[in-house]
Amino acid sequence: MSDKTITPIRKPWKGVMTGRERFNAQMHHQPFDRSVNIEFGYWSENFELWPLFKDNDIVGNHEVDAFFNFDYMDGVWGNCGMHPGFEYEILEDKGDTIISRDGMGLISESPKDGHSTIPHIIDWTVKTPEDWKRVKDEHFNLDDPARIVDIEAYKKHQSPDRDYPLSVACGSLIGNVRDMLTFEGLAFATYDYPEMVEDMVEVRCQLVENFLDQVLGEFDFDFATGWEDICFKQGPIVSVPFFRDIVLPRYKRIGDKLKAAGVDLWHTDCDGDVRLLIPMFLEAGLNIMFPFEVNSSGHPGEMLDKYGPDLRIMGGVDKLELAKGPDAIKAYLETLGPYVAKGGFIPFCDHRCPPDVDPDDYIFYLDLKEEMFGMK
Repeated sequence: MSDKTITPIRKPWKGVMTGRERFNAQMHHQPFDRSVNIEFGYWSENFELWPLFKDNDIVGNHEVDAFFNFDYMDGVWGNCGMHPGFEYEILEDKGDTIISRDGMGLISESPKDGHSTIPHIIDWTVKTPEDWKRVKDEHFNLDDPARIVDIEAYKKHQSPDRDYPLSVACGSLIGNVRDMLTFEGLAFATYDYPEMVEDMVEVRCQLVENFLDQVLGEFDFDFATGWEDICFKQGPIVSVPFFRDIVLPRYKRIGDKLKAAGVDLWHTDCDGDVRLLIPMFLEAGLNIMFPFEVNSSGHPGEMLDKYGPDLRIMGGVDKLELAKGPDAIKAYLETLGPYVAKGGFIPFCDHRCPPDVDPDDYIFYLDLKEEMFGMK
């Protein structure tokens, strides 16, 4: 963590509750003084193009929360993924692009200047059950000492009377499998090698369970987090029956551990159209959708109306409307007002804010959000 001092350009929103009290009240549909004030982040280009960031030497998302005085949250994480990873290696320099192998074992071509784009995947490591057996033995050892959580180190940064919400990270069951196999590879593998994919999901589940067994009971967590990115604009990448039969039972195992520890709020970061998966997420106890991309999943109010208090949403502010200027921003936020007031919904940009949003309009958005959802 950098020792750099960040000078905020905004005052924190006024409030009479602590951040921890507010988050729990808002997410449990109880009275709250004002909305939680957070944002998801920004494209890397924003830090190069927005004078707002350049002039104040703000160089990354890790600095913005302090810069805008957003509400503070913290979390406890474990090593629930591949370890050790593959060694990063540049395989070919093609002038404007490079071909490299990343830590997941994927070989891809990407722009040398590092601008935000999806790399072109050329090849990947796990294609057959034999590949998976080798990678599993070398990179997914449950007894790896790196998977032991340093509880005391985390406790040094927490206190029993903390005034902010604390999360426990539950990793990914199928999204990281998609990362290893690629979109195309996963699509084929669910039919060609379903037992292999199920074992990959099972190993991920065991890693999360191993982590949770170490930390649940050691901290008073307010919510759980996760990451999947298992959907695209037209729905889930895997079939609904596959998700129901293979992924859902493992999610239930994790949900049972969380519930037994008193953690009843759980969100996953899943892009794309999540609507077909929501019933299964809710069945497992995963009850907060994040960041709820509007142009895939629709207006957040539609799902909040459909599922009532069982479902919560964090995000849901259409990034495309932010790029259209103040009138569009105001019109869209007004459609969210009743849902914020009802509870169970924390509004912010429905993914990282892109650079085509004018920084002056973004400040207008932050001001308007405070006016509408801050303490009256």
